[in-house]
Amino acid sequence: MSTTSDLIITGGVIVSDAYNTSADIGISNGKISEIGDLSRRKSKKTIDAKNLHVLPGIIDSQVHFREPGNEHKEDMKSGSKAAVLGGVTSVFEMPNTQPSTTTIPNFNQKLSRAQGRYHCDFGFFIGACKENIADLSQLENLPGCVGVKIFMGSSTGTLLIPDDEMLRKVLASGRRRAAVHAEDEDRLNERMYIRDSGGGPELHPQWRDVDTALLATKRLIKNARELNRPVHVLHITTAEEINLLKTARDIATAECTPQHLTLVSPDCYDQLGTYAQMNPPIREITHQRGLWAGISDGTVTAIGSDHAPHTREEKDEGYPNSPSGMPGVQTLLPIMLDHVNNGRLTLNRLVQLTSSGPAKLYNASSKGKISIGFDADLTLVDLKRQQTISQDWLASKCGWSPYLNKKVTGWPVATILRGKVIMQDDQLIGDPIGEVISFG
Repeated sequence: MSTTSDLIITGGVIVSDAYNTSADIGISNGKISEIGDLSRRKSKKTIDAKNLHVLPGIIDSQVHFREPGNEHKEDMKSGSKAAVLGGVTSVFEMPNTQPSTTTIPNFNQKLSRAQGRYHCDFGFFIGACKENIADLSQLENLPGCVGVKIFMGSSTGTLLIPDDEMLRKVLASGRRRAAVHAEDEDRLNERMYIRDSGGGPELHPQWRDVDTALLATKRLIKNARELNRPVHVLHITTAEEINLLKTARDIATAECTPQHLTLVSPDCYDQLGTYAQMNPPIREITHQRGLWAGISDGTVTAIGSDHAPHTREEKDEGYPNSPSGMPGVQTLLPIMLDHVNNGRLTLNRLVQLTSSGPAKLYNASSKGKISIGFDADLTLVDLKRQQTISQDWLASKCGWSPYLNKKVTGWPVATILRGKVIMQDDQLIGDPIGEVISFG
């Protein structure tokens, strides 16, 4: 082993999903090479992390960077810039672009567009649709593919798997864990009159009600069990689903978003209007308490931002013409660190949900741990730093956040990707160096 490291991080508290320990980290050739007392080691560069906590690089397991097709809202470069400023080192990007990511040419087009433009590391989901079911077992194994994404409720273009017959064909078509947006399409269509009854965004959780989510999640678990296909249920919003998923850990894992853990109906619709509109919707406090219970008891295994930006002009169209979704990749960590400081979860649990959990779910090679031989992806945070989420800090093209002017305690102060410092003190450093992630 070389006695000279490329980078040594000294004096910080290393946080994994199991322990907190004060130790130095040595990095060589983009990998973690040593952990311990490295005071006698030489290095080309040293970072003093005194009074900071060193986390495994944050993974945002659900983002929509809108490229290709809607680059006026976001693109790969702006979205990944926002990620890195927020302490995120890897993102898993969704397939509902235009065209949808459902074929090898469309997947390869995304990989080609990403070269030299991603500030963080990345992987892309393949979208399941009627036309590609026969090819999914091949598509899910493409280099850089996170897995298959299934939309059970209405989505972009042909990306809709509305009934059990088609769902079973998709689930039978591969082996890797599939990510699922679980809302029941038939119930959404039956209840469209609520959406169109002339009210505002407060109608959104009435239209897309608890049963819309619960019905789909029940159907999904039943079929997944029968076909022995592991699934990951995205953006859970109801206490009922948490209770159901608690009994289905043999086949299903669950994900929550910071916004469902932070914003509450009806207040969010009074304060933010259509800017609080997303699918599935923000619900009442009783459901939020259910989500937090799922985090406490281990039912929830990941937190993803569901970063889904729209322009102010689009959001201002008025309900129901306003599109659903909000930005979140840059604020994921600050919002969750604020919850840590408020006593809602421990820092170790946050690491499970945002680093080791997502890496394990999709078998992201060499990601998610501070361990020798793993990629030197690290996020340095100041747990005591108080900061206001300001307009000039935001990097997303959409230019807004549901948390604008919110004061939080806990802040990412440096982002390190494969041993390179790419953000320090709210400033991006260097050109984009993001690479495609390998998945086992």
